[in-house]
Amino acid sequence: MIRVLLADDHPVVRSGYLRLLDQAGDIQVIAEAGDADAAHAAFVAHRPDVLVTDLAMPGGGGLALLRRVLLRDAQARLLVFSMHDAPVLVRRALQAGARGFLTKASAPECLVDAVRELHAGRRYLGRELPPALFERDPHDEAARLAELSAREFEVFRLLAQGHSAGACAEVLKLSPKTVANLQTAIKDKLGVVTSAALVHLAIRHQVISTAGA
Repeated sequence: MIRVLLADDHPVVRSGYLRLLDQAGDIQVIAEAGDADAAHAAFVAHRPDVLVTDLAMPGGGGLALLRRVLLRDAQARLLVFSMHDAPVLVRRALQAGARGFLTKASAPECLVDAVRELHAGRRYLGRELPPALFERDPHDEAARLAELSAREFEVFRLLAQGHSAGACAEVLKLSPKTVANLQTAIKDKLGVVTSAALVHLAIRHQVISTAGA
């Protein structure tokens, strides 16, 4: 039996995943979590075979969760199941340690397939995602985005959505000074000077939509 931990901040979504996986016959959902902190605690407590997690969650975000889990268990099998399919987000998740990435637009059976593949020690990308995402071009703009640390990327996304540095600090439970330092590091790494340029870069790579969502 494949033991799965589900992490998503929407209870209705988790309920749907749970029913789908439990009906597979060889998969059991042993725990659920609604934020990154709870997901990390559940992973430590239950040691699931596969962790299925969203990226956009309270408590530091899904990318930071991936890194925290891997610090605890370097062999953890981590599957990201997200509504977003922007290449830069997929690359960020894979480079943060995810062994698979699936979008929520995928057919239901794909989630079952992905869990089985990861449990077997293989990687998995949703059918709608190009296999080349497992590779990286070190010279393109997306690669510079991929070089951001998990914390820097979370700050980058919040800033691009229009959050102030103070709001970022509150959401991520950081000091304003830390966020200010991260903001400077982010602009240096991405080669942008103004906040507007940062927003345009985020839109260009579908980190946010034109509405800032």
